[in-house]
Order: sequence, then structure tokens, then C-alpha cells
Amino acid sequence: MSLKNLGILLALAALWGASFLYIRVAVSEVGPVFLVWLRVGIALLTLLAYAFLLKIPFSIKKDHAKYYLLGLINTVLPFVLISYAEVHITSSFAAILNATTPLFTAVVARVWLKEMFTVQKVLGLLIGFIGVCVLVGWSPMELNLATVLAISASLLAALFYGLGSTYAKKTFDVSPLSLSIGQLLGATACILPFATMDVPAKLPSLPVTLSILALAILSTAFAYLLYFRLLRDVGPTQTNYVTMLVPAFGVIWGMMFLDEPMTTGTFIGMLLILVSVLFFSNLPLSKRKKATDDHAA
Repeated sequence: MSLKNLGILLALAALWGASFLYIRVAVSEVGPVFLVWLRVGIALLTLLAYAFLLKIPFSIKKDHAKYYLLGLINTVLPFVLISYAEVHITSSFAAILNATTPLFTAVVARVWLKEMFTVQKVLGLLIGFIGVCVLVGWSPMELNLATVLAISASLLAALFYGLGSTYAKKTFDVSPLSLSIGQLLGATACILPFATMDVPAKLPSLPVTLSILALAILSTAFAYLLYFRLLRDVGPTQTNYVTMLVPAFGVIWGMMFLDEPMTTGTFIGMLLILVSVLFFSNLPLSKRKKATDDHAA
């Protein structure tokens, strides 16, 4: 990975990590459902404007029902669940829980695509489970019904991301821009009826308005463009390293701007989850294995 692409990777992780901060700031005034509708709607308009202004071709003329389903399971449901969760838990806590997405994706791929589990992946799942237990059990926050439901919602969102990415891999063979525009269009249409029933009683404050715009334009639309660039230049394996960086940035932004604490339990839990993600990144765990792989190549 070149220095330029490494910079893009860090920028993408920073933007996705900041999304948890923006959600935390905005959700209390706007509500989870209406916030998600604004997020996907503004992001969709931003990507459409980008495509038309730069005359980048895309096509979503067919498979409308499939885009609608993808928008539901890979965008609307996880976005709403995370937004709901952040009413009751900190942005940094939600960002760390979301790092379990590769673990859920591996389980979904095993069941749906019949991908085999290696010893490395089994160890990754075990370490990730322990990490979540440490993160939750060693947290200073009170574990009441609201926080337990919020934690469950965050983990369920990670599961939906796993379902969505596997469904997209199995179903679509289009450009990343076409896939993202189609997904956002399906998501916007899907959540619109529910958003009309959750309209805020008053206009959001300036900090909330800026957070919504940043969430939609920077952490959604612009982040997609960086993601496309990395996929093209370095491939999916190295691009997926971003998963290990997002929670770290989520914790940093939460500490800097919301004064969220970084406890020993939070640090150890995050570290265990990131180690588990490392086990899923297809990196060789020994020099001997690397030498074997190089010889086979």
C-alpha cells in the first residue's frame, strides 16, 4: 500500500469513526428514524450530483426490488439500530461494538455461502466473543434494560451488515458507484413512510444540523468515494483493514468532543475485538505460513 493510499485509508477510518460522534449529537433532537432518512437522502443526492457533474456512468435500471432489499438490510436497519443504541450508550462504545461486523459476516458466509471455517477464524470468533464480554462486563455504565437493549441493537446492526454484504456479494455484479446509489435509493424509499411518522416537532439546532450534514455528506457519501478508490487501487483485503481503525477513531472523537471516558475495560475489550478482526483479515500468522503462500504464488 502506497503512502497516498494509506492516507486515504486513515481518512476513511476517521470519517466512519466520526459517524458515531455525529449520530450521538443529532439523535436526541431528531430521533433515530428521521435521522437515518436525512442521512441516506442527503447522501443519495450527493452521490447523484457527483456522478452527473463528473459524468461518471452508473446504472440502476433493473433489479429494483433487489436494491430495495439491499437498502433495507444493509443500510436502513443497521443505521436505525445504531442510532437507537446511541440514545443510551456512548458513541465510542457503539463504535467498538460495530467492529464485530467481520465476525458476523464470517458466520453469515459460513451458513449462506458455505465458506469453510479455518482454525484461525474459529480463534478469531472466540477472541471476539471474549472481547465483547469484557467490553460490556467491565464497563462503568449501569447495565439496565435500556443499555442492554442498546448493546443488543448495536450487535444486531453488525449482523445486518454481515447479511447485507453477503447478499450484495451473491446478488450484484455492478460498479461500486451503481451499487451504492441503488442501495441508497432503496434505503431512502424504504424508510420514507416511517420517517413521515417521526418528524421532529421543531427545527434542529445549529450543532445538530451541522452534524446531520457531516454525517450524510462526509461520513456516508464522501466516505463511499474513498472506499471505491481503495477497492480499485489496493483491493478488498487491504481495504478491509479500515475495520480495525474505525473503533479507534470512534473512541478518539468521543473522548475529544464529548468527554467520553476511556476505561481499562473499554481499552482491553476494544483490543481483544481488534485482535479478533485481525484473525479474519487473511494475514498469515507465521513466517512459515507466509513463506508457503509466497512459494505457492
